[in-house]
Amino acid sequence: MKQKAKPRIAFLRDKAGLTQLELSRLVGVTESTIQNWESGRTGCDHIERIVRFCQALNCQVEDLIEYVSASPEEISAKTPTSLSEIHDLLGTDEPTLASTPQPEVAHKRKVARSNSNVS
Repeated sequence: MKQKAKPRIAFLRDKAGLTQLELSRLVGVTESTIQNWESGRTGCDHIERIVRFCQALNCQVEDLIEYVSASPEEISAKTPTSLSEIHDLLGTDEPTLASTPQPEVAHKRKVARSNSNVS
Protein backbone atom coordinates (compact mmCIF):
# COMPACT_ATOMS: atom_id res chain seq x y z
CA MET A 1 0.00 0.00 0.00
CA LYS A 2 1.32 3.42 -0.99
CA GLN A 3 1.75 5.88 1.85
CA LYS A 4 0.04 9.25 1.57
CA ALA A 5 2.22 12.20 2.44
CA LYS A 6 1.09 14.17 5.44
CA PRO A 7 2.56 17.66 5.54
CA ARG A 8 4.28 18.78 8.71
CA ILE A 9 3.96 22.46 7.85
CA ALA A 10 1.44 23.22 10.63
CA PHE A 11 3.61 21.46 13.22
CA LEU A 12 6.75 23.32 12.11
CA ARG A 13 4.86 26.63 11.85
CA ASP A 14 3.51 26.24 15.39
CA LYS A 15 6.97 25.27 16.63
CA ALA A 16 8.33 28.47 15.04
CA GLY A 17 5.59 30.49 16.76
CA LEU A 18 4.08 31.77 13.52
CA THR A 19 0.47 32.21 12.45
CA GLN A 20 -0.65 31.11 9.00
CA LEU A 21 -0.81 34.77 7.96
CA GLU A 22 2.72 35.47 9.18
CA LEU A 23 4.08 32.39 7.39
CA SER A 24 2.22 33.32 4.21
CA ARG A 25 3.84 36.77 4.22
CA LEU A 26 7.29 35.33 4.85
CA VAL A 27 6.89 32.78 2.05
CA GLY A 28 5.14 35.16 -0.36
CA VAL A 29 1.88 33.26 -0.81
CA THR A 30 -1.68 33.78 0.35
CA GLU A 31 -2.92 32.60 3.71
CA SER A 32 -5.32 30.22 1.96
CA THR A 33 -2.33 28.64 0.18
CA ILE A 34 -0.78 27.91 3.58
CA GLN A 35 -4.11 26.45 4.73
CA ASN A 36 -4.24 24.21 1.65
CA TRP A 37 -0.65 23.06 2.15
CA GLU A 38 -1.20 22.33 5.83
CA SER A 39 -4.36 20.33 5.16
CA GLY A 40 -2.67 18.37 2.37
CA ARG A 41 -5.15 19.57 -0.26
CA THR A 42 -2.35 20.98 -2.43
CA GLY A 43 1.40 21.30 -2.50
CA CYS A 44 2.38 17.87 -1.15
CA ASP A 45 3.36 16.54 -4.58
CA HIS A 46 5.80 19.40 -5.05
CA ILE A 47 7.31 18.91 -1.61
CA GLU A 48 7.72 15.17 -2.23
CA ARG A 49 9.50 15.88 -5.52
CA ILE A 50 11.89 18.27 -3.80
CA VAL A 51 12.63 15.63 -1.16
CA ARG A 52 13.35 13.07 -3.92
CA PHE A 53 15.63 15.60 -5.68
CA CYS A 54 17.61 16.04 -2.48
CA GLN A 55 17.80 12.31 -1.85
CA ALA A 56 18.91 11.57 -5.42
CA LEU A 57 21.52 14.34 -5.42
CA ASN A 58 22.55 13.85 -1.79
CA CYS A 59 22.03 17.54 -1.03
CA GLN A 60 20.01 19.95 1.06
CA VAL A 61 17.07 21.96 -0.28
CA GLU A 62 19.17 25.14 -0.15
CA ASP A 63 21.70 23.46 -2.46
CA LEU A 64 19.13 23.18 -5.26
CA ILE A 65 19.00 26.92 -5.94
CA GLU A 66 21.80 29.35 -6.64
CA TYR A 67 20.90 32.92 -5.83
CA VAL A 68 22.51 35.49 -8.08
CA SER A 69 22.29 39.24 -7.80
CA ALA A 70 20.38 40.98 -10.53
CA SER A 71 22.55 43.06 -12.83
CA PRO A 72 21.90 46.82 -13.10
CA GLU A 73 20.57 46.21 -16.63
CA GLU A 74 18.00 43.70 -15.35
CA ILE A 75 16.94 46.05 -12.58
CA SER A 76 16.50 49.01 -14.95
CA ALA A 77 14.65 46.80 -17.45
CA LYS A 78 12.10 45.98 -14.74
CA THR A 79 11.77 49.57 -13.49
CA PRO A 80 8.69 51.28 -14.92
CA THR A 81 9.52 54.43 -16.85
CA SER A 82 6.07 55.92 -17.19
CA LEU A 83 2.85 56.30 -15.26
CA SER A 84 1.06 54.01 -17.72
CA GLU A 85 3.66 51.26 -17.08
CA ILE A 86 3.03 51.61 -13.35
CA HIS A 87 -0.71 51.27 -13.93
CA ASP A 88 -0.05 48.20 -16.12
CA LEU A 89 2.05 46.60 -13.38
CA LEU A 90 -0.57 47.34 -10.72
CA GLY A 91 -3.45 46.33 -12.96
CA THR A 92 -5.21 49.64 -12.37
CA ASP A 93 -6.83 51.99 -14.83
CA GLU A 94 -5.13 55.23 -15.64
CA PRO A 95 -7.12 58.16 -14.27
CA THR A 96 -9.13 59.93 -16.92
CA LEU A 97 -8.36 63.55 -17.58
CA ALA A 98 -10.64 65.89 -15.73
CA SER A 99 -12.96 68.09 -17.77
CA THR A 100 -10.77 71.05 -16.83
CA PRO A 101 -7.49 70.83 -18.76
CA GLN A 102 -4.21 70.85 -16.89
CA PRO A 103 -2.59 74.34 -16.75
CA GLU A 104 0.24 73.34 -19.12
CA VAL A 105 -2.24 71.85 -21.60
CA ALA A 106 -4.41 74.96 -21.45
CA HIS A 107 -1.32 77.13 -22.01
CA LYS A 108 -0.25 75.07 -25.05
CA ARG A 109 -3.75 75.35 -26.52
CA LYS A 110 -3.76 79.13 -25.97
CA VAL A 111 -0.36 79.46 -27.67
CA ALA A 112 -1.49 77.26 -30.57
CA ARG A 113 -4.64 79.39 -31.07
CA SER A 114 -2.72 82.67 -30.97
CA ASN A 115 -0.18 81.31 -33.51
CA SER A 116 -2.95 80.24 -35.87
CA ASN A 117 -4.58 83.72 -35.63
CA VAL A 118 -1.32 85.45 -36.52
CA SER A 119 -1.21 84.15 -40.10
